[in-house]
Amino acid sequence: MNALTLFLPCAAGVETYLADEVHRLTGLTGEDLLVGRAGVLLRASWRQALQLNLHSRLAQRVLVQLAEQPYRSEQDLYAIASEVAWEIWFTPRQSFKVEVTAQHSPLKSLNFAGLRIKDAVADRFRARGGVRPNVNTQWPDVRVHLHLTHDTATVYIDTSGEALFKRGWREDKGDAPLKETLAAAMIAATGWDPLAEEPLPLYDPCCGSGTIVVEAAQMACRIAPGLQRRFAFETLLPFQPHVWQQLRSEAQAEAQPSRAAIFGSDVSHRMVDFARRNAERAGVADAIQLRGGDALQRMPPCDTPGLMLLNPPYGERIAAAGSAGRNAAERAAARASGQAVGREQAEGDEDGTFFAQLASHWKKHYPGWTAWMLTPDLKLPGRMRLKESRRVPMWNGPIECRMFRFDMVRGTARPQRSEGAAPTATGHGG
Repeated sequence: MNALTLFLPCAAGVETYLADEVHRLTGLTGEDLLVGRAGVLLRASWRQALQLNLHSRLAQRVLVQLAEQPYRSEQDLYAIASEVAWEIWFTPRQSFKVEVTAQHSPLKSLNFAGLRIKDAVADRFRARGGVRPNVNTQWPDVRVHLHLTHDTATVYIDTSGEALFKRGWREDKGDAPLKETLAAAMIAATGWDPLAEEPLPLYDPCCGSGTIVVEAAQMACRIAPGLQRRFAFETLLPFQPHVWQQLRSEAQAEAQPSRAAIFGSDVSHRMVDFARRNAERAGVADAIQLRGGDALQRMPPCDTPGLMLLNPPYGERIAAAGSAGRNAAERAAARASGQAVGREQAEGDEDGTFFAQLASHWKKHYPGWTAWMLTPDLKLPGRMRLKESRRVPMWNGPIECRMFRFDMVRGTARPQRSEGAAPTATGHGG
């Protein structure tokens, strides 16, 4: 188990950040650490596989590659899986599940491809011991992954179980929560270093249930993201409890008080309460200052310019001043009278009024700050009347997004073009 090939999938656009993280955690370089499409490939030990599950903030899973061969038909897949020594990984008393992903596969049915892998696994166990393991599609003990390209089949066993973004602390969340792995990728893209001698203050003015600020605070406190959850490798035959306990003990010993000032606010006080409870469960309640407040009105949380990082939602949490404090009855009455509120209001903001107001507020009150925003709206800089100094491609699941960086300098709002037009502001790249 000291010469494994691991594949760590990640969101598209995050590969280089993940490679840097793996290097930092394991020391691997060169041919032992390769950047691929939507993931990284590495040669590592079983102990390092456990270590990556415990510490990686950017990987979606840690997969052990068991076979990689050309294929043309489903029968080829059966033959490939039949040659894998499944008996060294789990027993026929354990249940398993096969998951299939593909890119340009010539096969007509991915379900049938997965069925042939399942048959090969079961038949190998039955041929060797007379007993075959059961399939459990909901809560399997073991997950087998098959990935197909146009001519190559790769078979993996999953050491993670549930996806790694499930850290174990988030029970309270909003309608469209940001995945923890994506929040960590956003932080990585900014280059923010919470362990520097004097780390920049970090502020999310649209913090929602607190994903970005909790992730940042755990980084600042050196709390491993996997300390509060279980993993699939705990059910696999190579698992040694004493090795795992040592890794956990080492991780727990690394925890430290945060040197970074981390702030979050949200127009919804309900979401701020969610963020507080999530921070408590994550062990970082003392490392984050949370409060309610409209993004268009909230003043800087500290005297020192820092970094704003946000994934602005289209909805009530970032609604323009005047709708933020409305309760459900008031919003219903507003809709009945023909007014747009919440998501409707933001989506109807075709002239960029809200974002122009936000930019104007930042220009006036946040000089010296750097703002990073993740959005699928590629025209956001135009809506904000700002010039971005950087744009970083990043995917939120299937949605293509950009991380825009805006360097805020004090400026004068342009003259309003017509009555009721939103104030606008200018900025420049750094």
